[in-house]
Amino acid sequence: MVDGFTPASGLAAPALAPAVQIYTLLNDILSPEAQLKLLKFFQRLRMICAETDELVRTSNEGAQKDFLTSYQRMKSLILNIRNEILTDIQILNQNVLPSCIDLPNISSCIYSVNLCNRLSTFLVVRPPPSLSPLVAELIIATADFQQDLSLWNISPIKGEVDAKELFDAHIFLWILDKHRHLLGQCKLDKAKWSGVRTEYGTTHFVDYMHTELKGMLDEFEVIISRWPIYSSPLENVIADVEKAIIEALDRHYDDVLSPLKDNLTNKTLGLKYVQKLSRQSISTYSVPNELGILLNSMKRTLDVLWPHIESQLMSRSSCIRDGYATGEHLNDVSALLRTKLRTYRLAIVEKLYENTRVCNKTKLKNIIQRSKAEKSVVQSRMKPLEVLLREMIDHLHTVVDPTVFVELCREFWDRLGQDVLHILEDKKEEYKGLRVAVSNLDDIFASEMQRLRRNSLKERDLSPPGSMEEVHSMLKDVNVQAPLGVKMWELGLSIDKDFAEYPKYKLEAQIMKMIVNTIREGDT
Repeated sequence: MVDGFTPASGLAAPALAPAVQIYTLLNDILSPEAQLKLLKFFQRLRMICAETDELVRTSNEGAQKDFLTSYQRMKSLILNIRNEILTDIQILNQNVLPSCIDLPNISSCIYSVNLCNRLSTFLVVRPPPSLSPLVAELIIATADFQQDLSLWNISPIKGEVDAKELFDAHIFLWILDKHRHLLGQCKLDKAKWSGVRTEYGTTHFVDYMHTELKGMLDEFEVIISRWPIYSSPLENVIADVEKAIIEALDRHYDDVLSPLKDNLTNKTLGLKYVQKLSRQSISTYSVPNELGILLNSMKRTLDVLWPHIESQLMSRSSCIRDGYATGEHLNDVSALLRTKLRTYRLAIVEKLYENTRVCNKTKLKNIIQRSKAEKSVVQSRMKPLEVLLREMIDHLHTVVDPTVFVELCREFWDRLGQDVLHILEDKKEEYKGLRVAVSNLDDIFASEMQRLRRNSLKERDLSPPGSMEEVHSMLKDVNVQAPLGVKMWELGLSIDKDFAEYPKYKLEAQIMKMIVNTIREGDT
């Protein structure tokens, strides 16, 4: 016999086999009493646990002073018990003991129940304040011990080690603390604001907060990799924090968002809104640099930062049938951010569109109405508008991210296309003048974007947006519907106009008048 505790070697001692043979000769090995007495020789529980006895005493006044040492010692206890059971398995495989004694199952029951009680008491006496590396190591050791028992085909019993159950309450407290901490970081007085742009033209606050979110997921990786059910509360935390980030951005950039508020609430220019604009002082709107930082930050969040967080969280759940983190809350936040960004862009576009209506010489409808369908006249009258548009596009390129720049340009292009559609609704307008104006608008936006962004543009970026496509389609239909190939509308001729100066088309004009008069008589 050796005094004191020595780690299990995994092999039976040379003297064990003859000692067991002598014991079986002196005792009836088939009797429960003899088996129990023999097993006691293999139990080293008291020696193994002796070093951790003081750690589970509730009266220990220095419980919180030696946090580092105590968690290391509890981890060592788990590893020692694991080695003891593994040694028992090795002894059983060497056929040293009688076949009626299943040493691993018997000893592991005693070890596991005792270890579970000891861990439970330890976590009450010395609760882990956070998911620190030491605590993570203890969780890993406990979970691995539980898994090893299953792999070794040790029969489960009531009261044995259950790592998830032991740490469950603490895990939820850690998640709650992290939730409060991250929300606190989004308060204006605590947020990491900086007047200097990052290399992406964004605010440091956005990158800092998403680094914090990524750090949280890295920290809890040891948890969700073993128990994916905790990915669900973590998803809720991420969704709440992302909403807080959006709200913090709105509050911080309120000064540059205030001029857009009328446009945010007036998506269509009603009579009251037009009257309000007419009473305001005549001045053009220029997108401030701070607003560019806001748009860039929101765009980077949507395209880069948020997808990384989402994929990191969902990577575990995607491998599990009916994963716990459904991603529903993340999708809601993504939709909210996308909608808010688009709303801001459209409000900016409306402001830029208002710039074209400040002076009569830049109003598209005035340009077309006074041009008398002459191409040279239309092009000449388009010059002031062209200069204004190119200046606004150039300025946009200096304040916003390239992708935001393209989106704003195309939405601005589309907004002017809507103006053209309204003009097309007036049957008295000159279609030839419209064609020239539309062609000029297409050229202005396409050429400016291509000049500023060069090869980074895709083919779809330079194609006309939805409203302009509709304009082209309507003008094409008008061209096809001209009677007998005579493009009456292209010549700018109305039904009620005197055709005496156009003798070549006198017959066609008379026929059209007869048709219209017949329709009018039918209506009356």
